[in-house]
Amino acid sequence: MSENGRSHSEGYSDRVDPGGVVDALKVLAHPVRLQILQWLRDPRAEFPIERGIADPDEYGVCIKQITDKVGLAQSTVSAFMRALEREGLVTSTRIGKWTHYKRNEKRIAEIRSQVATLI
Repeated sequence: MSENGRSHSEGYSDRVDPGGVVDALKVLAHPVRLQILQWLRDPRAEFPIERGIADPDEYGVCIKQITDKVGLAQSTVSAFMRALEREGLVTSTRIGKWTHYKRNEKRIAEIRSQVATLI
């Protein structure tokens, strides 16, 4: 029991969904996925934008450019991006045959806030 007479776990579920935060943190625990999310913070500085087919600020970065920078198989990078998208950390837009990924700043801010509430 805490000093206010409530158990330590009491009341937390009203403010934060720990399961949702834990799932997002699991995705972020992989160093390459975290690195990709960091690169997407400033796509113009991190990717050769002149080779892109869409505005990175509006649509994000092409999966091909992300794959080239990571240096892993396209299937691996696609799986990483699906995991990030599943947790709402990125959004995707299909342009022609290519998928472009962009950070979801609103969801990232929610996760930061939830972690701060939980810890």
